[in-house]
Amino acid sequence: MNALNHWLLKLSPTTLLWTSVVVAVITIVMKTLAWYITDSVGLLSDAMESFVNLASAIFALIMVTVAQQPADEEHPYGHHKAEYFSSGFEGVLIMGAAAAIIWASMHRIFDPQPVVELGWGLSLSVASSALNGILAWVMFKVAKAQRSIALEADAKHLVTDVWTSAGVVIGLLLVLFTGWLWLDAVVAMGVALNILKEGFELIWRSSQGLMDEAVEPEVLAQIKEVLDGFEHKRGEVEIIRFDHITTRQAGQRRFVDMHMHMPASWSLGRAAALRTSVEQALMSAVPGLRASIQLLPNDVEAHFDDVRDLK
Repeated sequence: MNALNHWLLKLSPTTLLWTSVVVAVITIVMKTLAWYITDSVGLLSDAMESFVNLASAIFALIMVTVAQQPADEEHPYGHHKAEYFSSGFEGVLIMGAAAAIIWASMHRIFDPQPVVELGWGLSLSVASSALNGILAWVMFKVAKAQRSIALEADAKHLVTDVWTSAGVVIGLLLVLFTGWLWLDAVVAMGVALNILKEGFELIWRSSQGLMDEAVEPEVLAQIKEVLDGFEHKRGEVEIIRFDHITTRQAGQRRFVDMHMHMPASWSLGRAAALRTSVEQALMSAVPGLRASIQLLPNDVEAHFDDVRDLK
């Protein structure tokens, strides 16, 4: 299992997104065929979401490629936020697909149609869901390790697709055993509502990232722990201290800015050496972190309109 995890974590987001594109094409063919032979609006909704999977994977691939570009004169902090556009775009597509599914299902509620060849239709749906489920599991592991919101968004969408297919399969089995044709449309609408929720969550998360959201509480705690190791007192007098600590995150990157106070009698070389040690310790403790530290004497305070200290 450790060897498998090691191999998975070596996969790049670009490779996985290309895989997602290929899998989306395969599932589109399988689910469209399942809808064609059964005439089930539930399976139609399942097939429609696979088209969204394809569009989302292609857009995510483009945005991840942009995010990996190095910093330049016009983008001195890099292009990492491009991944948030991918997440937001995918959320919009998901909500659009849900609206289309609800529209198609409403007609079938009042004019239910018989479904045929359910055996083949359900088999194709289950097989395509298995493909999506395996790919989503791999994507989640890599997204967590590499902090790729685009990869995580695509994985969540695939999981939504799996739940969609599961709901459709259950609904069609109920139609088969009860003879209630309207259940097909009801299940499709229930699936659409679940998709709407997922789409809203993706849009909300991408908006927070674009607004320079602070790092996660556990990451802030790691930063504080590192700084505590460098703070020093002589009696009741603080020799080295940190304040005005602010954080933000942009895609795979995290940023922290702060003031480091030290004795005014220290030489510039000594102060710079300590700052380098603090920066290296922070970046070692928190992967993807970029630290910016301003040096100030202990008797100098920088005042802002708002209080942003960790203390």
